[in-house]
Formats: sequence, structure tokens, C-alpha cells
Amino acid sequence: MTRILVLQGPNLNLLGTREPEIYGTDTLDQIHTKIGRHALDLHLEVVFFQSNHEGALIDRLHERDFDAVIINAGGLTHTSISLRDAVLAIGRPFVEVHLSDPSTREPFRQVNFLADLAVETIVGQGAKGYLVALERIAELLGEGDRATRKPER
Repeated sequence: MTRILVLQGPNLNLLGTREPEIYGTDTLDQIHTKIGRHALDLHLEVVFFQSNHEGALIDRLHERDFDAVIINAGGLTHTSISLRDAVLAIGRPFVEVHLSDPSTREPFRQVNFLADLAVETIVGQGAKGYLVALERIAELLGEGDRATRKPER
């Protein structure tokens, strides 16, 4: 079975209470539950990892025990060349997800060290963006007939 790592960066553990007008009211656990259900529909296995520490995220990527990655790097998107180097080094396709649309926010969020390496970047769709990312990975890895199902809401 195709294994997908869902890698969550700094402060995403605070979802549900952190600026809900920007990030929504779903907690990280609720989002992971939705991802897990949709992954089953697509015949994908998912594993989740969240850390507020850049090195822990990089170490997790280095394990390479997955076929593809969904990454929400949070603020590291705009600052971490080391995270960029890690996703480049592991040789696995990844889809980048952002709950909000960074391009409509503060100027410092215009910098994105991952976008040019990503298969796709999904922004501004809230938690649904992760489900879209799963479908994109399923299509990419040959599960396309299963990827046509609508995401749960």
C-alpha cells in the first residue's frame, strides 16, 4: 500500500484556537481524522508527524519510510533552506498545503522555499486542502481511478 507522510510544522498543534479567523476552527486531530478517512477511500496509508522543531521535521523526512509527502511547513516555508534541502535530498514527491493563502498576507510570507520543488501547492482551502493533496498524490502514484471521489467535508 502506498504510504503518505503528512508532515506538519511549527504552531500547527495550536489549530482550532490559533487565529481561527485565518486558520479555521478544526483542531489538528480533527484534520488528521479527515485525512485518515479520505486516505482509506483512496487506498492510501497515512502517517502523521508534527513538530515545532525544524530539526525534528528534517530527521523525520530522512527516515524515507514513505512514498510521498504532504507538507504544511507553517512559518518554516518562508525561512528554512534546510527543510528545502531535506525534501530535495529524500527524492520523494510532495504536495505543499497551506490553510490560508500566504500570498494575500504579510509581505514576508511571499517568500516560499518549497513551492518550486513541490508537485503542487494548495493554498487557501483550509482543511480541505489536505484532501485535495491526497487526491493529487493518488493520481501521481497511479491510484488515479480511486482519486476521483469527492473529499469529505
